[in-house]
Amino acid sequence: MTGAVVYLLFGLSLLLAISLPQLTHRIPVSPPMVLVGVGLLIGLLPFDDAVSLDPQDHRDVVTHVTEFTVLVSLMGVGLAIDRTLDPRSWRSWRTWSPVWRLLLVAMPLTILGVALVGWWVAGLAPAVALLLGAALAPTDPVLASDVQVGEPLTDGVEGGPGEEGEVDPREADDDIRFALTAEAGLNDGLAFPFVHLALLLLAGGFGLADAGVWVGWYLVGKVVVGVLVGLAGGWLLGRQAFRARSDKLRLADHGEPMLALAALLAAYGAAELVGGYGFLAVFTCAMSLRASHHGHSYQRAMHGVVERLERLMTLLVLLVLGMAMTRGLLEHLDWRGVTVALSLVLVVRPLAGWVAVGVKPREERLDGGLDRGEMAAVAFFGVRGVGSLYYLAYAVSHEDVPGEAWLWSTVTFTVVVSVLLHGATATPTMARLDERRKAASRAS
Repeated sequence: MTGAVVYLLFGLSLLLAISLPQLTHRIPVSPPMVLVGVGLLIGLLPFDDAVSLDPQDHRDVVTHVTEFTVLVSLMGVGLAIDRTLDPRSWRSWRTWSPVWRLLLVAMPLTILGVALVGWWVAGLAPAVALLLGAALAPTDPVLASDVQVGEPLTDGVEGGPGEEGEVDPREADDDIRFALTAEAGLNDGLAFPFVHLALLLLAGGFGLADAGVWVGWYLVGKVVVGVLVGLAGGWLLGRQAFRARSDKLRLADHGEPMLALAALLAAYGAAELVGGYGFLAVFTCAMSLRASHHGHSYQRAMHGVVERLERLMTLLVLLVLGMAMTRGLLEHLDWRGVTVALSLVLVVRPLAGWVAVGVKPREERLDGGLDRGEMAAVAFFGVRGVGSLYYLAYAVSHEDVPGEAWLWSTVTFTVVVSVLLHGATATPTMARLDERRKAASRAS
């Protein structure tokens, strides 16, 4: 295709991406579903055969594009979360109860479950099975917007696009959306230790000393460094933006929202430079920046910039993913890959999520408490997305992974299944839960 046609197609696709949230707000069709479909159709057009969409031919490009997309998403959800976390308050920690349960119970169980299916059913080597489980562990509520929190609530914002005086459910601090959003913000970084473990096993010669290094550095040290860098960066930038002594440096007063992008890049670069997990640094930086002046309208301005960039990057990834699917990306998919994908989406994640939030649950009347219907929703809506593509790209860029083509087909199919299934069920499910919550509130 000529350059002019490419510009036309991407321009029309961007216009579609801008319009879709309004068009699909109340119907069981999510924008990602439509974008993948558009990509599939574009892929059927007569491309020049010299243009390869095989990720094995562009490992570095795929790694960096998906990496930046995940980073933008992490900054966005970090700025959107209204529930603060005070390290000095045990009550504050307990309001995050469903998040800790999903991270410490559901994610390891999901990795284990997928690895077992990959080893037992698909016949993968243990290290490759572990890599597959780690790559598919992170969740991505950006691809099912109804199950993530909306824009940050700030002073002077009394309602959303609903009835007069009524807060948009997606902007309310309900435990379902909060749990799924915060889980996705943190597990994108916490899956990294298991990816590194798989790479260490693939490299061979993994002994007791290597196990100690993995636990001490990859599992604990890099997590702590990433979190501390993010918290410090967010605190420093927050002081500059809201409380700088010089009026010229007080960016919040000038309404310059590009600070969010600067914070994203600086936090990620600083964390990676000192060996920490950059994903965790970006998310905690966003939360720290949000907490520096919780109700300021500048928070919405920063979130708006990040949200637009996130929409653009997601558009690019989903369109290219759809195009690649019709140009051979799924040609290595077989019954084993289908089994892995369906097992994860329909069995492994729902069971792991239910165990996490359903065993000795927090009382539902308290912040962080869920009733049985909300537990089921949190357990089910573990959306797989761009993070899974990034982790696989990162792994194959650092180590020779057996069956790489099959892994790409399987991970891609899993992401598409998740986009379709969760995208189609999110709107009616969340609408039903929102109505039930409103009815209970009126009755009380």
